[in-house]
Amino acid sequence: MNITVVGTGYVGLVSGSCFSEMGMNVTCVDIDEVKIRNLKNGIIPIYEPGLDELVLKNVNDGRLHFSVSLESCLNDSDAVFIAVGTPPGEDGSADLHYVLDVARTFGRNIKKYTLLVTKSTVPVGTSEKVRQAVKEELARRGEKIPFDVASNPEFLKEGSAIKDFMSPDRVVVGVDSERARKLMEKIYRPFQMNNYRVIIMDILSAEMTKYAANAMLATRISFMNEIARLCELTGANVDKVRAGIASDIRIGSRFLYPGCGYGGSCFPKDVKALIKTAAEYGYQMKVISAVENVNHEQKKIVFDKLDKALDGRLQGKTVALWGLAFKPETDDMREAPSVVTIALLLEAGARVRVFDPVAMEEAKANYPGDYVEYATSIYDAVAGADALAVVTEWKQFRIPNWERIRSLMKGNIVVDGRNIYNPQEMNDAGFKYYSIGKNSVGK
Repeated sequence: MNITVVGTGYVGLVSGSCFSEMGMNVTCVDIDEVKIRNLKNGIIPIYEPGLDELVLKNVNDGRLHFSVSLESCLNDSDAVFIAVGTPPGEDGSADLHYVLDVARTFGRNIKKYTLLVTKSTVPVGTSEKVRQAVKEELARRGEKIPFDVASNPEFLKEGSAIKDFMSPDRVVVGVDSERARKLMEKIYRPFQMNNYRVIIMDILSAEMTKYAANAMLATRISFMNEIARLCELTGANVDKVRAGIASDIRIGSRFLYPGCGYGGSCFPKDVKALIKTAAEYGYQMKVISAVENVNHEQKKIVFDKLDKALDGRLQGKTVALWGLAFKPETDDMREAPSVVTIALLLEAGARVRVFDPVAMEEAKANYPGDYVEYATSIYDAVAGADALAVVTEWKQFRIPNWERIRSLMKGNIVVDGRNIYNPQEMNDAGFKYYSIGKNSVGK
């Protein structure tokens, strides 16, 4: 089977690599000539555990190819997956011009039945716009070549994307023809040999499912962050509250950890797009709007705790930040809480020294060395620091040498934005420890 994947970003490159790993002949297409040239030379543009090896293996085995020309791939393609970006506009709506550009190119060049699948996260109704764009191009050609449109939203988690794709807990497919259904089932059957969970539905429902899933997960995070704030005010312990409610089988334990807010390429963008879609239909998403507002405020919590711990005197103080990526196992800093924390610290006149295992180069592209100091290790970061803030819960940060850190730091303030340390142990080590949802200042 021949598959073309348009877009070599996070979704496109992971999808194309995993399809090829299952024996399909895959061409990944991108208009960025430098990116395609780099991929042909084995240079991977994103950080995702295991992706480098998977790409190189399938390139060497002759199943994975890269091109700047969609036109050259269409004659042999059974299905074309759209995996281009849908960045948010100023009003929160998803920018669909990349998606529709692919649809128009598809319509201008197909010569036989081909399935066009939208894998990019797009608002409800986008697939119909894609279909109309293809029809318009076919009409200009005076052709009546059969094609179908399908929706196949992705549910990959950065940091575990390959595992998610290769062993999915479900695959959502939206189709409106039997031919498209059979083709999509054939594509995904190798991934579901032991647990067939391809969920077939109509296209509109598939498009909505993606947004609904991300909005629900974002809601759970913001809910727990609000509970954490109330715990601090009342003296309750959010860890114990979380354990109490997570034991309810109707609720479960996933995405109930309080912290300094969610970020990344999905939740913030998709929540905004869902709110915008509802507004276009004359409906206000009250719960989801509140979720967004809570998260916006939660991203300030690390700064607020640092400011309070230092009695509002951040000017001239050195603050070490552990973690820049929005979550572990990625270099993605889009909408990351660290971005807000750094901006507020710089505005307050603090010196900021940062360390992240993989996101340092990404940070340097946004914060030149004149503004932020880049450390070589967690210990280099805290040397002479008045305070330490933990913003990303990397495994490397979980059991550091606190005795060494205490001797290196000028101050003794630690703000744990991810609740990964034991308050009593931190207090015993001589730190003033601030976490989320617990009163644990100590010495």
